[in-house]
Amino acid sequence: MSTTSEKLQKVLARAGLGSRREMEAAIADGRVKVNGQVATLGDRIEMRDRVLFDSRPVTLRGAEEVPRRVIMYNKPEGELCTRKDPEGRRTVFDRLPRLKGERWIAIGRLDINTSGLLLFTTDGELANRLMHPSTQVEREYAVRVMGQVTRQNVVAMVEGVMLDDGPASFTDVQEFGGEGINTWFHVVIQEGRNREVRRLWESQGLTVSRLKRVRYGNIFLDKRAKAGEWLELTQDEVDDLAELAGLASRKVPDLTPDEKNRWNRDKHKRKPVQAMRKPKTRTRH
Repeated sequence: MSTTSEKLQKVLARAGLGSRREMEAAIADGRVKVNGQVATLGDRIEMRDRVLFDSRPVTLRGAEEVPRRVIMYNKPEGELCTRKDPEGRRTVFDRLPRLKGERWIAIGRLDINTSGLLLFTTDGELANRLMHPSTQVEREYAVRVMGQVTRQNVVAMVEGVMLDDGPASFTDVQEFGGEGINTWFHVVIQEGRNREVRRLWESQGLTVSRLKRVRYGNIFLDKRAKAGEWLELTQDEVDDLAELAGLASRKVPDLTPDEKNRWNRDKHKRKPVQAMRKPKTRTRH
Protein backbone atom coordinates (compact mmCIF):
# COMPACT_ATOMS: atom_id res chain seq x y z
CA MET A 1 0.00 0.00 0.00
CA SER A 2 1.36 3.42 -0.96
CA THR A 3 2.26 5.75 1.88
CA THR A 4 0.85 8.66 -0.15
CA SER A 5 -2.65 7.18 -0.37
CA GLU A 6 -5.54 8.57 1.67
CA LYS A 7 -9.03 7.43 2.54
CA LEU A 8 -11.44 8.24 -0.27
CA GLN A 9 -14.03 9.94 1.98
CA LYS A 10 -11.33 12.20 3.43
CA VAL A 11 -10.22 13.37 -0.02
CA LEU A 12 -13.82 13.95 -1.15
CA ALA A 13 -14.57 16.00 1.99
CA ARG A 14 -11.43 18.05 1.37
CA ALA A 15 -12.70 18.75 -2.15
CA GLY A 16 -15.68 20.51 -0.54
CA LEU A 17 -18.34 17.99 -1.55
CA GLY A 18 -19.64 17.55 1.99
CA SER A 19 -18.64 16.27 5.41
CA ARG A 20 -16.70 13.03 5.77
CA ARG A 21 -19.83 11.29 7.06
CA GLU A 22 -21.83 12.51 4.04
CA MET A 23 -19.10 11.20 1.73
CA GLU A 24 -19.14 7.80 3.43
CA ALA A 25 -22.89 7.64 2.76
CA ALA A 26 -22.35 8.66 -0.89
CA ILE A 27 -19.71 5.91 -1.34
CA ALA A 28 -22.04 3.32 0.25
CA ASP A 29 -24.80 4.44 -2.18
CA GLY A 30 -22.53 3.78 -5.19
CA ARG A 31 -22.32 7.45 -6.21
CA VAL A 32 -18.50 7.49 -6.45
CA LYS A 33 -16.22 5.91 -9.07
CA VAL A 34 -12.43 5.62 -8.97
CA ASN A 35 -10.63 4.93 -12.26
CA GLY A 36 -13.90 3.71 -13.80
CA GLN A 37 -14.84 1.35 -10.95
CA VAL A 38 -17.59 1.90 -8.38
CA ALA A 39 -15.84 2.72 -5.11
CA THR A 40 -16.45 0.92 -1.83
CA LEU A 41 -16.03 2.00 1.78
CA GLY A 42 -12.43 1.54 2.87
CA ASP A 43 -10.93 2.43 -0.53
CA ARG A 44 -7.78 4.56 -0.52
CA ILE A 45 -6.70 6.75 -3.42
CA GLU A 46 -3.79 8.89 -4.59
CA MET A 47 -3.82 12.32 -6.19
CA ARG A 48 -3.22 10.83 -9.65
CA ASP A 49 -6.42 8.73 -9.55
CA ARG A 50 -9.49 9.74 -11.58
CA VAL A 51 -12.57 10.20 -9.38
CA LEU A 52 -16.20 10.78 -10.39
CA PHE A 53 -18.88 11.95 -7.96
CA ASP A 54 -22.42 11.61 -9.32
CA SER A 55 -20.78 11.11 -12.77
CA ARG A 56 -18.90 14.42 -12.53
CA PRO A 57 -15.09 14.66 -12.36
CA VAL A 58 -13.67 15.69 -8.97
CA THR A 59 -10.64 17.97 -8.76
CA LEU A 60 -8.41 16.34 -6.15
CA ARG A 61 -6.38 18.64 -3.95
CA GLY A 62 -3.72 18.22 -1.32
CA ALA A 63 -4.42 19.50 2.20
CA GLU A 64 -2.46 22.72 1.63
CA GLU A 65 -4.43 23.59 -1.53
CA VAL A 66 -7.85 23.73 0.15
CA PRO A 67 -9.14 27.25 0.90
CA ARG A 68 -10.11 27.46 4.57
CA ARG A 69 -13.06 29.77 4.99
CA VAL A 70 -15.39 29.78 7.98
CA ILE A 71 -18.64 31.66 8.47
CA MET A 72 -20.83 32.06 11.52
CA TYR A 73 -24.59 31.77 11.04
CA ASN A 74 -27.27 32.77 13.55
CA LYS A 75 -29.88 30.06 13.04
CA PRO A 76 -33.50 30.95 13.77
CA GLU A 77 -35.93 28.40 15.16
CA GLY A 78 -37.82 26.54 12.44
CA GLU A 79 -34.90 25.95 10.05
CA LEU A 80 -33.52 22.49 9.32
CA CYS A 81 -29.81 21.56 9.30
CA THR A 82 -30.02 19.70 6.01
CA ARG A 83 -29.22 20.63 2.41
CA LYS A 84 -32.66 19.81 1.06
CA ASP A 85 -35.97 18.99 2.72
CA PRO A 86 -38.51 16.77 0.88
CA GLU A 87 -41.32 18.80 2.46
CA GLY A 88 -39.89 22.06 1.13
CA ARG A 89 -39.18 23.60 4.55
CA ARG A 90 -36.48 26.23 4.91
CA THR A 91 -32.96 24.96 5.59
CA VAL A 92 -29.89 26.72 6.99
CA PHE A 93 -28.16 26.32 3.61
CA ASP A 94 -30.81 28.47 1.91
CA ARG A 95 -29.36 31.60 3.51
CA LEU A 96 -25.61 31.06 3.07
CA PRO A 97 -23.45 32.92 0.52
CA ARG A 98 -22.96 30.97 -2.69
CA LEU A 99 -19.64 29.32 -3.48
CA LYS A 100 -18.17 28.43 -6.87
CA GLY A 101 -16.79 24.90 -7.12
CA GLU A 102 -17.08 24.31 -3.36
CA ARG A 103 -19.73 23.63 -0.73
CA TRP A 104 -20.31 24.85 2.79
CA ILE A 105 -19.87 22.04 5.32
CA ALA A 106 -21.74 22.39 8.62
CA ILE A 107 -19.67 21.99 11.78
CA GLY A 108 -22.26 20.19 13.89
CA ARG A 109 -26.02 20.56 13.81
CA LEU A 110 -28.91 22.13 15.71
CA ASP A 111 -32.41 20.68 15.80
CA ILE A 112 -35.34 22.52 14.25
CA ASN A 113 -36.45 24.10 17.55
CA THR A 114 -32.95 25.25 18.59
CA SER A 115 -31.53 28.60 17.52
CA GLY A 116 -28.13 30.28 17.64
CA LEU A 117 -24.57 29.70 16.55
CA LEU A 118 -23.75 27.43 13.61
CA LEU A 119 -20.33 27.34 11.93
CA PHE A 120 -19.77 26.43 8.28
CA THR A 121 -16.45 25.85 6.52
CA THR A 122 -15.03 24.94 3.13
CA ASP A 123 -12.42 22.71 4.83
CA GLY A 124 -13.76 19.18 5.36
CA GLU A 125 -10.84 18.17 7.59
CA LEU A 126 -11.42 21.13 9.92
CA ALA A 127 -15.13 20.26 10.15
CA ASN A 128 -14.38 16.60 10.89
CA ARG A 129 -11.83 17.37 13.61
CA LEU A 130 -14.07 19.92 15.36
CA MET A 131 -17.03 17.52 15.39
CA HIS A 132 -15.12 14.38 16.43
CA PRO A 133 -15.89 13.31 20.03
CA SER A 134 -12.16 12.88 20.78
CA THR A 135 -11.56 16.63 20.28
CA GLN A 136 -14.02 17.44 23.10
CA VAL A 137 -14.85 20.91 21.81
CA GLU A 138 -17.05 22.85 24.25
CA ARG A 139 -20.54 23.92 23.16
CA GLU A 140 -22.30 26.50 25.33
CA TYR A 141 -26.07 26.98 25.33
CA ALA A 142 -28.48 29.48 26.85
CA VAL A 143 -31.41 27.43 28.16
CA ARG A 144 -34.80 28.54 29.49
CA VAL A 145 -36.16 25.86 31.79
CA MET A 146 -39.75 25.41 32.96
CA GLY A 147 -40.12 24.08 36.50
CA GLN A 148 -38.47 24.32 39.89
CA VAL A 149 -34.74 23.62 39.47
CA THR A 150 -33.08 22.33 42.63
CA ARG A 151 -29.40 22.06 43.55
CA GLN A 152 -29.82 18.28 43.42
CA ASN A 153 -30.94 18.54 39.77
CA VAL A 154 -27.85 20.55 38.84
CA VAL A 155 -25.45 18.27 40.75
CA ALA A 156 -26.96 15.19 39.07
CA MET A 157 -26.50 16.66 35.56
CA VAL A 158 -22.89 17.68 36.27
CA GLU A 159 -21.96 14.34 37.84
CA GLY A 160 -23.58 12.49 34.94
CA VAL A 161 -26.89 10.94 33.90
CA MET A 162 -27.44 7.69 32.00
CA LEU A 163 -29.43 8.46 28.83
CA ASP A 164 -30.73 5.86 26.37
CA ASP A 165 -27.56 6.27 24.24
CA GLY A 166 -25.06 6.31 27.11
CA PRO A 167 -23.86 8.57 29.93
CA ALA A 168 -24.04 12.36 29.49
CA SER A 169 -23.22 15.38 31.62
CA PHE A 170 -22.73 19.13 31.64
CA THR A 171 -19.23 20.38 32.44
CA ASP A 172 -20.68 23.66 33.73
CA VAL A 173 -24.09 25.03 34.75
CA GLN A 174 -24.65 28.72 35.59
CA GLU A 175 -27.98 30.30 36.58
CA PHE A 176 -28.87 33.55 34.80
CA GLY A 177 -32.19 34.41 36.49
CA GLY A 178 -35.72 34.62 35.16
CA GLU A 179 -39.35 35.13 36.16
CA GLY A 180 -41.96 32.78 37.60
CA ILE A 181 -41.48 29.15 36.58
CA ASN A 182 -39.06 30.09 33.74
CA THR A 183 -35.37 30.31 34.66
CA TRP A 184 -32.44 30.93 32.31
CA PHE A 185 -29.22 28.89 32.60
CA HIS A 186 -26.00 28.66 30.60
CA VAL A 187 -24.73 25.08 30.23
CA VAL A 188 -21.63 23.59 28.60
CA ILE A 189 -21.28 20.16 26.94
CA GLN A 190 -18.39 18.55 25.05
CA GLU A 191 -20.38 16.39 22.64
CA GLY A 192 -22.88 16.93 19.87
CA ARG A 193 -25.32 14.09 20.45
CA ASN A 194 -28.92 14.44 19.28
CA ARG A 195 -31.03 16.62 21.64
CA GLU A 196 -28.48 16.01 24.42
CA VAL A 197 -29.09 19.29 26.29
CA ARG A 198 -32.87 18.83 26.25
CA ARG A 199 -32.62 15.19 27.31
CA LEU A 200 -30.35 16.00 30.26
CA TRP A 201 -32.93 18.46 31.63
CA GLU A 202 -35.78 16.04 30.87
CA SER A 203 -33.98 13.40 32.95
CA GLN A 204 -34.68 15.67 35.95
CA GLY A 205 -38.38 16.04 35.11
CA LEU A 206 -37.82 19.55 33.70
CA THR A 207 -38.78 21.01 30.31
CA VAL A 208 -36.63 23.22 28.07
CA SER A 209 -38.83 25.94 26.60
CA ARG A 210 -36.06 27.84 24.76
CA LEU A 211 -32.61 26.70 23.62
CA LYS A 212 -29.93 28.76 21.91
CA ARG A 213 -26.30 27.92 21.22
CA VAL A 214 -24.07 30.88 22.08
CA ARG A 215 -20.56 29.40 21.75
CA TYR A 216 -18.72 26.68 19.82
CA GLY A 217 -15.16 26.18 21.05
CA ASN A 218 -13.66 29.67 21.28
CA ILE A 219 -16.16 31.30 18.90
CA PHE A 220 -19.04 33.24 20.48
CA LEU A 221 -22.25 34.21 18.71
CA ASP A 222 -21.67 37.71 17.33
CA LYS A 223 -24.42 40.26 18.05
CA ARG A 224 -23.87 41.73 14.57
CA ALA A 225 -25.38 38.57 13.08
CA LYS A 226 -29.11 38.80 13.72
CA ALA A 227 -31.36 35.75 13.28
CA GLY A 228 -30.97 34.49 9.71
CA GLU A 229 -27.73 36.41 9.06
CA TRP A 230 -24.09 35.29 8.67
CA LEU A 231 -20.61 36.75 9.17
CA GLU A 232 -17.26 35.59 7.82
CA LEU A 233 -14.70 34.83 10.53
CA THR A 234 -11.38 36.67 10.61
CA GLN A 235 -7.96 35.09 10.08
CA ASP A 236 -7.31 35.08 13.84
CA GLU A 237 -10.66 33.39 14.59
CA VAL A 238 -10.09 30.73 11.91
CA ASP A 239 -6.56 30.13 13.24
CA ASP A 240 -7.98 29.68 16.77
CA LEU A 241 -10.38 27.02 15.47
CA ALA A 242 -7.59 25.29 13.53
CA GLU A 243 -5.43 25.19 16.67
CA LEU A 244 -8.34 23.71 18.60
CA ALA A 245 -8.60 21.02 15.90
CA GLY A 246 -4.85 20.35 15.92
CA LEU A 247 -4.35 21.70 12.39
CA ALA A 248 -1.73 24.11 11.06
CA SER A 249 -2.68 27.70 10.25
CA ARG A 250 -3.63 28.45 6.66
CA LYS A 251 -4.29 31.83 5.07
CA VAL A 252 -7.96 32.68 4.66
CA PRO A 253 -8.21 33.62 0.96
CA ASP A 254 -9.36 37.10 0.01
CA LEU A 255 -12.68 37.29 -1.77
CA THR A 256 -12.38 37.90 -5.51
CA PRO A 257 -14.33 40.92 -6.87
CA ASP A 258 -16.90 38.47 -8.29
CA GLU A 259 -17.27 36.70 -4.93
CA LYS A 260 -17.52 40.03 -3.11
CA ASN A 261 -20.38 41.16 -5.37
CA ARG A 262 -22.14 37.80 -5.13
CA TRP A 263 -21.85 37.63 -1.32
CA ASN A 264 -23.09 41.22 -0.95
CA ARG A 265 -26.07 40.45 -3.18
CA ASP A 266 -26.82 37.33 -1.13
CA LYS A 267 -26.67 39.31 2.11
CA HIS A 268 -29.13 41.93 0.90
CA LYS A 269 -31.41 39.43 -0.82
CA ARG A 270 -31.78 37.13 2.20
CA LYS A 271 -33.21 39.34 4.88
CA PRO A 272 -33.29 38.25 8.53
CA VAL A 273 -36.25 36.34 9.88
CA GLN A 274 -39.03 38.48 11.26
CA ALA A 275 -41.94 37.58 13.48
CA MET A 276 -44.73 35.93 11.50
CA ARG A 277 -47.77 38.08 11.07
CA LYS A 278 -51.33 36.90 10.87
CA PRO A 279 -52.72 37.08 7.32
CA LYS A 280 -54.98 40.04 6.71
CA THR A 281 -58.66 39.17 6.56
CA ARG A 282 -60.38 40.27 3.41
CA THR A 283 -63.30 42.62 3.74
CA ARG A 284 -66.30 41.99 1.54
CA HIS A 285 -67.71 44.84 -0.48
